[in-house]
Amino acid sequence: MDVFTQLTLNGLTLGSVYALIALGYSLVYGILKLLNFAHGDVFMVGSFIGFGALQALGGSTDPVLPLWLLLIVITLAAMVGCAVLGVAIERFAYRPLRNAPRIAPLISALGVSFFLAYSVQLMFGAQQRDYDAFSLDEGALFFRGFDVGNVRIPLLRIVIILSAFVLMVLLWLLVTRTRIGKAMRATSYDREAAAMMGVDIDRVIVFAFVLGSALAGAAGVMFALRAPTSATIGFIAGLKGFTAAVIGGIGSIPGAMAGGLILGFAEAYTQGYLSTRWSDLYVFVILILFMLFRPQGLLGSADIKKV
Repeated sequence: MDVFTQLTLNGLTLGSVYALIALGYSLVYGILKLLNFAHGDVFMVGSFIGFGALQALGGSTDPVLPLWLLLIVITLAAMVGCAVLGVAIERFAYRPLRNAPRIAPLISALGVSFFLAYSVQLMFGAQQRDYDAFSLDEGALFFRGFDVGNVRIPLLRIVIILSAFVLMVLLWLLVTRTRIGKAMRATSYDREAAAMMGVDIDRVIVFAFVLGSALAGAAGVMFALRAPTSATIGFIAGLKGFTAAVIGGIGSIPGAMAGGLILGFAEAYTQGYLSTRWSDLYVFVILILFMLFRPQGLLGSADIKKV
């Protein structure tokens, strides 16, 4: 039972990060019908921005801020930096190709992905960067927490899970309860009709990139708090975020949340009960099965073909 509890906790932590990445895919695809394969590398850049902010504030061994405020500041720094990066990507890589055949923005997305990965590698090197979260406040993130049976739930995992769920709920409220959220949903349903009704399509699209990229930046910090980051983490993270979006129903915000959690649990349980060597294989088998038997995902809807 303790093994199951530990694996469930691992899955919830991983799933929270994957859900934040998947939300970025779903936001952009829902409006533009574009698979932004550079999104995983935006996540990677967010982890580096968080690392830079941490070092600027004294590093993990001698921070100038209390622990809780430090975590908020580095996360906000990553979110703002990635939001600006998302705007730049939309403006220079996707907007000129908005009316081009679908293969053109897809190739552009792959080019942006390689550009970000290799630019970071050239600027900062290929070595891993470690937040050294164990040193923060004398290891408070690891030693504080509570127990469930014989399983210790450290403060770090609580922070990651709660932060991710708060961000997801805020996004849900923004999309469903605000004016810009209504404009996003109208643009997703029919871009031309929304434009005729006075919706500023460019503003809506940019806002979707801002939101998605900011969530990726937050996910990058959460990931790097528990594992080292490097210029190469974006590719696999992006694929898993895409897988989570497909499982939940790409274009669906609740689906992205559900898909991320399902993927996190699947990865954690396969690593614990089957094999850590083949856990990625099992995850992508799930993607293949969904593409074959339910391509619209759990909460997505089949595309309506206009004739």
